[in-house]
Amino acid sequence: MAREPVYDILTGLVRTVIFAQGLRIDIAGQEHIPRSGGAVLAVNHTAYLDFMEVGLLGRKSGRNVRFMMKAELEHGIVGFLMKHCKAIGVDRSAGAESYGRAVTALRDGELVVVYPEATISRSFELKEFKTGAARMALEADAPIVPLAIWGAHRVWTKGFRRQLGRHNFPVNIRVGEPISPAGTPDELTSTLRSRMSELLTAAQDGYPMPEGEPWVPARFGGNAPTLAEAAVLEKEEYAQRQAKAARGV
Repeated sequence: MAREPVYDILTGLVRTVIFAQGLRIDIAGQEHIPRSGGAVLAVNHTAYLDFMEVGLLGRKSGRNVRFMMKAELEHGIVGFLMKHCKAIGVDRSAGAESYGRAVTALRDGELVVVYPEATISRSFELKEFKTGAARMALEADAPIVPLAIWGAHRVWTKGFRRQLGRHNFPVNIRVGEPISPAGTPDELTSTLRSRMSELLTAAQDGYPMPEGEPWVPARFGGNAPTLAEAAVLEKEEYAQRQAKAARGV
C-alpha cells in the first residue's frame, strides 16, 4: 500500500474516535475485501459516519478505499481532504463525469465505495437501489463486494439526536463474497440487493433491539418509520431543499 500521509492521519483520527466512543466492531467476511485490483464496495447507508467503518475495512486488507462524495464539498478543509484521499466528487448536474472518474479508478485498481441507496435510509431497511454500482462494475469489468453495517446509525443519523459520547454500542459488519460483473445492470442490481439483504439480516441477527427505540426498525417493534413513511419524509425534505434553493437560501 502506497503511503498517503493525509489518509494515514485521517485513519488514525478515525481509530481514535472509535476507541473514544467504545464502539465494539464485529466483522465477518473480511477475507472478501480484495487485497489487489479494482472492485466496487457496495454498502447500505443508515448513518452519517458509516464511512469510518468502511475505511477501516479497507485498511485491514491493506487498501485505501475511494469514496464518492458530494462535489459541493470540494472546497476548504473538506476539499483538501477529498483531494489528498482521492475521493470522487459527485455532481448531480454532471453525473457522467463523476461516473467516468469512478470507472477509471476501478480500472486503475482502486476500491470504490458506492451507496446503492444513494441517501440515508430513515427506516434503516434497504431502500430501492440505483443501478450505478452495477453499471460501473460492468463497464470496468470489476467485481462488486456487498457489505452491510448495522449499529453505526445509533451514533448519528437522520431523525434523532447525535450520540457522540462513550456509549459502547456494538456495530456488526458483514462482508459477502464478490459478485462477478455479469448480466444487465438491472439484473446485477437485483442480485446485489438480494445479497445485501441477506448480509443485513446476518448483521442484525442476535443484535439487541429494544421495543420503542427510534433506531430500531418498525418490523422489530421500534419507532423508526416504515419504508413507506420514510419515503414520504424524504419527499418532504427534498421539496424543502428545492424551495430553499429557489429562494437562494
